Amino acid sequence: MRTKNAIAQAGASALLFAALGDQTRLRLLARLSEEGPMSIAALTAGSSVTRQAVAKHLRVLEAVRLVHCGRRGRESRWELDRRRLEDARRYLGLISQQWDGALARLRSFVEDGSPR
Repeated sequence: MRTKNAIAQAGASALLFAALGDQTRLRLLARLSEEGPMSIAALTAGSSVTRQAVAKHLRVLEAVRLVHCGRRGRESRWELDRRRLEDARRYLGLISQQWDGALARLRSFVEDGSPR
């Protein structure tokens, strides 16, 4: 059962990291993190990226639950979901622990001549 959960988590994390793998989306997330909820108009202000492109990137981020859209009066405002970033951090921590274990076993084998 644990393996199925790990496989499901890896699949969900792969989609999350794929969404984070774009420079424009990372900039959008940084702005939302620093400035709070914003409209598409505010997110495109001072940028060479079109409103349509920003909307497309926001939909990708929304699909992996990194952002969500809410209404404020007549305006749609996009907001960062920090919990999903915490999910990514936890998954990277798990991978880091696995690598630490593998490196410790390799070190033991090289130094002692026997695996742990």
